[in-house]
Amino acid sequence: MSAMTLGQIRTQVQGMLDIAPGDIPVSVLDTFIAQGFDAIVYSEKRWPFYEVSTTFSTVADQSDYTLSTAGAGVSNGMREIFSLRTDRQICSYVGRDLADANHPLNAPATGSPTHWSYWDDTVRFYPTPGGVETIYMRGIRNPTEFPSAVDGTGDPNLYPDLPDPFQPLLAVYAASKAYLQQEDPQMAAQYSGQFVMELDNIARRYADSPAPQPMILNRRSYGIGLNPRYENANGVIF
Repeated sequence: MSAMTLGQIRTQVQGMLDIAPGDIPVSVLDTFIAQGFDAIVYSEKRWPFYEVSTTFSTVADQSDYTLSTAGAGVSNGMREIFSLRTDRQICSYVGRDLADANHPLNAPATGSPTHWSYWDDTVRFYPTPGGVETIYMRGIRNPTEFPSAVDGTGDPNLYPDLPDPFQPLLAVYAASKAYLQQEDPQMAAQYSGQFVMELDNIARRYADSPAPQPMILNRRSYGIGLNPRYENANGVIF
């Protein structure tokens, strides 16, 4: 499957609709395509094709670092943090309440961070960094918005920030929305079901556990250190 441009996706949607082309303005069509893009992007928290690594530096006696600051070196910014480490060790994640209880703000200790918490898009290190230290961060970046505009003026030669197999699904999603707008719930439901089925099928290839990781079958509860790398709201994908 080759990559599809915005113009090609528009053409495919119009070819799927049993309605006059003028009944769906390009601006409305682009809005539907954008909604389909978001539906795919946010259907899985840990898409591997958005994984990134970066670094940032601590500041002496500063414990809090916003996500925008920590991910400043990432194109489009960081969306989720998976892990943080220093040159010395991996920093362990801990809940904010427990961390604040163990590290009272009125008696702050300083040193090389060993733990971190996350609240309000802000990382807090424990203990508070005592000086400048490099932090190595892995996580998920924000995708490039698609289309870049939803008023019909988006560049038809742009490609969505998705692997090629996902791109035809944008047309299927948009067709479902278009039929719903035309008050044809039966056709809307048909394309909506097709979108969900094809997304689930493709997601299984991309959201699967890495090949080196052993597969754990028939498990619904995972202990510490046994969490699968990729999973969705419906359970573990094998």
